[in-house]
Amino acid sequence: MRKPFSKLLGLATGAYATRRSLRGGPGHRGAPSDHFDGALFFNPDASAGKSFGDFLRWQRTSQPKPWPEWVPNKATPRLPAKVHHGELALTFVNHITYLLQFADLNVLTDPVYSGRVSPVQWSGPKRVRAPGLAFEALPRIDVVLVSHNHYDHLDLDTLQRLEEQHRPLFLTGLGNRAFLEEHGLGRVRELDWWQQTNHDSARITCTPAQHWSGRGISGRNKSLWGGFLVEHGGLKAYFAGDTGYWRHFRELRQRHGVMDLALLPIGAYEPRWFMRDQHMDPEEAVRAHLDLEARLSVGTHYGCFQLTDEGIDDPVRDLEAARARLGVPAERFRCLETGETFLLRR
Repeated sequence: MRKPFSKLLGLATGAYATRRSLRGGPGHRGAPSDHFDGALFFNPDASAGKSFGDFLRWQRTSQPKPWPEWVPNKATPRLPAKVHHGELALTFVNHITYLLQFADLNVLTDPVYSGRVSPVQWSGPKRVRAPGLAFEALPRIDVVLVSHNHYDHLDLDTLQRLEEQHRPLFLTGLGNRAFLEEHGLGRVRELDWWQQTNHDSARITCTPAQHWSGRGISGRNKSLWGGFLVEHGGLKAYFAGDTGYWRHFRELRQRHGVMDLALLPIGAYEPRWFMRDQHMDPEEAVRAHLDLEARLSVGTHYGCFQLTDEGIDDPVRDLEAARARLGVPAERFRCLETGETFLLRR
């Protein structure tokens, strides 16, 4: 039976959109630096991603723990009616997506509302729980932080919805602006490591990370990865993005002082031979917390999409064990339930 023209057009449009997404944009051109060779970005002290042969070895030897098909959320978000100077309301949406509400400033980190983190929505890692805060329940979003261009961090469908409904400022690493503008985002600023920008009374700094970038086989490491420090209302909130354990945590502490909040990744770490350079395990996350001397650290990058071999609850259990080994009280490095809101005060 012949497919109706509308279905054929939809398939063709979807295939075209997927090819555009896989390209990841033209990348960055500029002067070489300690993490850029003039064409590609790199990690000063580690590889910038494993080889395709390593990936095939992982797939051949992988022994992933089973994940549930679906997990109901336990928490209900309780967004404050007003956030005062010196306060920060933090709501865990899912995976690495957090809503940060300062006084008169709302920030989203790597927002992901799609059903899968993949070039297509019929295959690839699928969410096992609903977003803890519905998209329609978001308050006004002023700033969106996009740490790098992997599918579980740069979710085009979600970014386009945010552009349509909120018109926020999108902040990202070098080499991503043209790609985001090509997909309809209006206000995009790209930053290099340690470069700063202002939004109203907030100062936002792009911080180093040890990771890599790419959305397909080609275009690898043409755009920069990183984290962000948001300073507003007397508070300092650090979003690490994706990163291996590296000296940048100590350097951030030396440059900018004690963090009030550090959002640190604790998931996607097994097997270690494959993940170590680009993804911290929970013990390394606790070491990062100690390097930062953060008042409070909160775990990210777990519990929603099965990306690697560990079980769904392993990051939280391993974090608890690591805290005990390294003498960090539970109230200093915690995990929120998906949908939970936590209020931090100076």
